[in-house]
Amino acid sequence: MTSTQFKGTALITGASSGIGAVYADRLAKRGYDLIIVARNAQRLDTLAERLGKETGRTITTVAADLANKAELARIEHILRKDATITVLVNNAGVGSVASVLQDNVDEMEAMIELNITALTRLTYAAAPGFVARGAGTIINISSAVGIAVEALNGVYSASKSYVLSFGHALQRDLADKGVRVQTVLPAATATDFWDVAGYAAQKAKPTTMSAEDLVDAALSGLDQGELVTIPPLHDGDQWLRWEADRRAFAPNFGNSKPAPRYAI
Repeated sequence: MTSTQFKGTALITGASSGIGAVYADRLAKRGYDLIIVARNAQRLDTLAERLGKETGRTITTVAADLANKAELARIEHILRKDATITVLVNNAGVGSVASVLQDNVDEMEAMIELNITALTRLTYAAAPGFVARGAGTIINISSAVGIAVEALNGVYSASKSYVLSFGHALQRDLADKGVRVQTVLPAATATDFWDVAGYAAQKAKPTTMSAEDLVDAALSGLDQGELVTIPPLHDGDQWLRWEADRRAFAPNFGNSKPAPRYAI
């Protein structure tokens, strides 16, 4: 059992396994009480029992399907009302490796509801309280395919591009109000994600990172003040150059006439 100083409560979605469960472990050991959210109540209870014994922290479980509007609303209510919450980890998500000609559009709509709508609504629920208290941290789990968009299913990649773009806007809106926003971009990580996505073999490939290494690197990036953390990218300057080039585009859009190449 640890004697780490209490730092508030961290609410983590998709916390029953994989990346979310590792975040729960690491944040409890850093001194946070937890509210862990996922669909699988049994896994949540098992994790809560272990972490409670190991850390002495208070671990609250909430079984909820964030694709269900009523159950999502329950988590939004918690974020609005519980003033002890100082960290939100938006980790819940689902993916696919199938092309537009193979996947079911209803399943793609469900992916959007979880990967985009739920993440957005939970962020909107947490942010006002964080601002009112002058402190708080929002960690949104995006993906490297939010940049390398051709790698997997197009809807999945687009949903993770959304998370990255949303993070930039959140940083603009909240940074001067005491709220930290970190966007984390994992690449292939050894979790059950790949079983659900339809490519379990990815977990055994030598290029696949462990969830433990991923989260430890992400938290190190948070400690260092990174706004965007890409644990598998060894040349960090490559991201900084790419981001600088992206931002340099903006002034060039302010023209009332089309470019000469269109010969209008």
